Amino acid sequence: MEGGGAAYNPRTPEEVFRDFRGRRAGIVKALTTDMEKFYELCDPEKENLCLYGNPNETWEVALPAEEVPPELPEPALGINFARDGMDEKDWLSLVAVHSDSWLLAVAFYFGARFGFDKESRKRLFTMINNLPTIYEVVTGTVKKQSKEKTPNSSSKSNKSSSKSQLQTEVSRAPQKDFDESGEDDDEEEDEDEHGNTLCGACGDNYASDEFWICCDVCERWFHGKCVKITPARAEHIKQYKCPACSNKRARA
Repeated sequence: MEGGGAAYNPRTPEEVFRDFRGRRAGIVKALTTDMEKFYELCDPEKENLCLYGNPNETWEVALPAEEVPPELPEPALGINFARDGMDEKDWLSLVAVHSDSWLLAVAFYFGARFGFDKESRKRLFTMINNLPTIYEVVTGTVKKQSKEKTPNSSSKSNKSSSKSQLQTEVSRAPQKDFDESGEDDDEEEDEDEHGNTLCGACGDNYASDEFWICCDVCERWFHGKCVKITPARAEHIKQYKCPACSNKRARA
C-alpha cells in the first residue's frame, strides 16, 4: 500500500511537507470531487475501513495494515460503519477531522523519526498551517471566516448577476482599478481579498491566472481544472452544479 509509506522516507521539513501536501490533496479529492465513489466504497457491511491519502495525490479506502506496529500511524478505523447512521454532510465532516489528525500524525512521525530539531519542527508546522485543513475545505469554514469573499467580489457582489457575466469575470484575472493618474489604488486590498478564496476541490488559494467557476447551489468556487470545466464549456452552462451538489441531487 502506497499510503503505508514503506518506500518513501522524506528527511527534510520541505520533503515532509511535500508528502503531507500530496496525501492531503488525495483525501480532499475523496471528500469532494470523488465523493460519490468514496461514498460507495465505504459500505457499512464491510470490515473496518480506513481512508488513506497517498503522496502522489491519490486516495484509497482499504483495510488497516496487518503488521503491528505499522510503518506509519494508521488513519481512523471503521469510517464506513457510521456512513448510513448520520447525515451525509456530518459524516464527511467527521471523516475530514480524522483525516486532518492522521496527516499531522504522519508528518510529525517523520519529524521524530529523522530527528528534526525545534526549528525544523517549527518550519514544518508553519508550512502545514498555511494550508486550510481538510475540514475547512469540506465544510466551507474558511469561506465563512473570510466573510464569503469570492475572486470577483470587489466588482460583483450581486448574486443575481447573469451567468455569462460571472463566467467572463472568473475566466480572467481580476481587473485592477486605476485612478485618473494611472495609479493602482486597490492592488493590495484586492490581493488580500482574492487570497482568501479557496478551491472547494483541492483547497488551494485563488490565483489570478487560473480559470475559476462558482457552484450555483453551494456557492463555492472551484478551479476549472479540478472540476473538468473549461472556459469554453462554461459559456454554455446556464446553472453550474459542482460534483458534490450534482451527486446529492442524483441520490435524492
